[in-house]
This record gives sequence, C-alpha cells and structure tokens, in this order.
Amino acid sequence: MGGLPERQSLSPHRAAKPLAAGVVALLVLVGGFFGYRYFSIGGSSAINSIAVMPFENRNSDADTDYLSDGLAESVIFRLTQIPDLRVSPTSSVMRYKGASTDIAKIASELGVDAVMTGRLTKRGDNLNITVELVDVRTNKSLWGEQYERKLSELLTTQREIVAEIVNKLQLKLSGESEQKLAKKYTVNPEAYQAYLKGRYYWNKRTGENIKKAIEQFNLAVEKDPNYALAYVGLADCYALGNEHLQMSVKESVPQAKAYATKALELDGSLGEAYATLGMVNHLLWNWAESEKAYKRSIELNPNYATSRHWYSRLLSDLRRQDEALAEIKRANELDPLSPVIIVNIAQCYQEMGEYQSAFDYCNKALEIDPTFAGMHYNIASIYVDQKRSAEALAEAEKDREYPGTLVILGMAYAQNGKRNEALAVIKQLEERFAKGDESASSSIANVYVELGEKEKTFEWLEKAFQVRDLGLTWLRIGPTFAPIRDDPRYKDLLKRMNLPE
Repeated sequence: MGGLPERQSLSPHRAAKPLAAGVVALLVLVGGFFGYRYFSIGGSSAINSIAVMPFENRNSDADTDYLSDGLAESVIFRLTQIPDLRVSPTSSVMRYKGASTDIAKIASELGVDAVMTGRLTKRGDNLNITVELVDVRTNKSLWGEQYERKLSELLTTQREIVAEIVNKLQLKLSGESEQKLAKKYTVNPEAYQAYLKGRYYWNKRTGENIKKAIEQFNLAVEKDPNYALAYVGLADCYALGNEHLQMSVKESVPQAKAYATKALELDGSLGEAYATLGMVNHLLWNWAESEKAYKRSIELNPNYATSRHWYSRLLSDLRRQDEALAEIKRANELDPLSPVIIVNIAQCYQEMGEYQSAFDYCNKALEIDPTFAGMHYNIASIYVDQKRSAEALAEAEKDREYPGTLVILGMAYAQNGKRNEALAVIKQLEERFAKGDESASSSIANVYVELGEKEKTFEWLEKAFQVRDLGLTWLRIGPTFAPIRDDPRYKDLLKRMNLPE
C-alpha cells in the first residue's frame, strides 16, 4: 500500500519570518477560488505534474532517515489533494533515494514537468532544510528556500513548502482543495514524529519492520487519540499481518478493519483509509463492501495509485477483467515506475488468456527492476497456464527462494508427468501449512488438481475455505481448475464464498 497518508513538513520559516506565517500564507494563497486551472509560468506552458524527490539526508544516519523520507512523503500527500495536479507517488520517487540527482533524467522517466529536491541536516534539535523547485522543461529554477527550524516545529514547515509550491505553480484551487491543503491532521509534534517513524518502517515491508511500525503508530495514537492517519497506519500493518507477521487472516484482518473504521470515524475524507477498508473487505470476501470502499477512495483521491491497483485485483477476482485492466492501467499512469503494478497488468492479461501481452509486461517490469522479487514466479505461472511445463520448470528454478515458486514447481512437475517430484512439493507445502502458512492450502489444491486427484483437491480447497485463503478467488480464473468446475462441490464452494458461478 505504498506511499499512504501524510507526512507534514519541517520548519516555521526563516528566522526573520514568524512561525505562523506559512500557515497564513497557505490560507491566503489558496483561499476563495473555484474550479481548477493552471496558468503559464514565465511564458512557458502550464505545469500539470510534479515529482517531489526524497530529501537528501546530510546526516547519513538511519536515525534521521525517517525525517528526510517523511518530509518528502508529507509534501507528496498534501499535493495529491489537488485533483488536476499529477504527483508522482512515494513508491516511484523512493527509487531515486541515494542516487545521483539527474533532474532531467528523473523527469523523463516519471513523465513530469517539475521536480522538487531538498536536503535536510539535523543538529541536536535544530533542522536545516533546503528546497528547490525546477521546471525541467526549461531547466529554470522556480523557487528555492532555506529553513532553520526546531524539530518540534516539524508540523508547520510542510504546509509552508506546499503553500510555496501552490504559489509558484500559480495553481488556483476550489474551496474543497483549499480546506484539504490547510488541514491539520495533528498538532502534537511527538505524535507526528512517531507517525513518520511508523511509515518509515512500514515502507520497508518486512516482518520486523512492520512490528516496529505498529509500535510507532500506537505511540502516535497514545500522544494524540484523534490522529486518524496513525489509525490508518495500524490498519495497513494488520492488513499485512498474514503475509508478514505470521498471523492468521481471522486474527489480523478484523484488527485491520477496526483501525480503518476508527480512522474514518475521525476523518471521513481520507481516501487512503477507504482504500485499506476496501482491501480488508476483499480479504474477508465482502465483495460489495470492498467495491464500495474502493470507489469512495477513488472519489476522494483520484490520484492515489494504490487504491486503483487494489481495486483492479478485486475486479479481477469478480471476473470483470476489462474493468480490472482499465483500473490497473490507470494506476500505472499515476505510478509508471512501480514494477508490482506492471506485473499486475501482466496478470490481468494472463487471466484474459492474452499470454503474449502478459509476457511483454513482465519484461517491462524487469527493465525497471531486474531484481524484482517474484518475477520468475510470475513468468513461470504464465507458462503453467499454457501447459508449457518444461519452460515453467526452467523459469521457476531461477528463484527457488521466492515463497510462491514452490507451487509453480509442483504444478509444472505434475504437468510434466513427474508425479513423485510433485508429491514431494506437496509434502513441503503441507509442512508450511502446519507451521501456520495458510496460503499453502490453496497451493496444495493447485498441485493436486494438476495431478488429477479430485478428492484431494476438494479436501484442500475446503481447508483453504476454513482459513479464508485469498488464493481461493483463483478458482474461477484461468485454466487450472477447469477439470472440477462441473462438480457440485465447486459450485457449493463459490456459493459459500458469495461468488457467482
């Protein structure tokens, strides 16, 4: 759920400017306008898109990374509230963290008109922040500023930076966008810093870091019980509980739902919270509620790529592949450098039986990130659908460490007539299931159906149903389970999952 909620900013203004000046400036700059339109800047055409680069951490230590990353993400979050301004999401810009800053190259890859860069230095409780906004089409600096602030003034500066960007891009906003930009999600500096740390750890997507994120989000809500974004953070963590925390779906997902609901009780305008609620209901097989939440998320924040990404997976599970493809391609337009989004475009084509297009998009993802986890699994699964078992085996062997590879190996062995090897894979998957890996249940059913073992297939499909393995949604998609679709037990299973045949 990359680049979720807000990250505000640091610094009151320069020493010569009063602390509240930035907030006042924001209200003056964006107040009272209706409609959305852009004006030309210095004779050049209007700027309609921007990338905010990760701030360079001049301290070069992990203890300050959460500030430099969080400041950029805060600005990104605020700017996404402007519907007609395309803002590169955090997941895309973070790829450039620590790399040499070739602004023109970055702008070309992200497809944006303007780029903002920044540097941050922390000395005790003092912060020095330098920012620059460049029109990359003319290589002209539109604005630069240096802020000397206290760490406790972190909340104010982000709003000031956003106000300056709105001013320099000469954006005119509706009253609704004006209110969103001026909104204070918390006024507690300690809660805000804990939130930034939580997002910093959450973005790393490992079990240990998710646990650290939960600690920080809990600290944030302890400091400010009305901090809606911190509850979204907790919801996001528990939504990944089955994947990263060895929690059962029945244990983790209700907690995720409770936190997402709490966030929306506090702030019903958070598109990110609705996206998480959509994903939670998806995991619970509450299909209609999930779609309603995703639609509301997109309505509130049309530029949030993650919501469209997740919504496309729901549409795919509902066998609405044309709609799914349209949504995932829109997500790709918003976040063009996300390999996982591109892989999901490939999956959409795979589900539609358009295998060459699926391969093409897998290759595009590899061009962006040759080390992307699970790529060999994805390519091998396309081969499996085509019954090209030898090629599937060769591809899967390239990355045996990836968790999903094992099921592909088992299916390919079965297709290739290597029964003993397929059964050996099933044994390994059974061991995983016994240790709490609930997703192994549907994986075992996949191998058994390829072996022609109908009774064993239904035995493991039932186990998958009992643990609410999301892998069951693939029952209706692709050729794998075609041999059992005329069995009454198959139809009964779909009925219990609230899915039409």
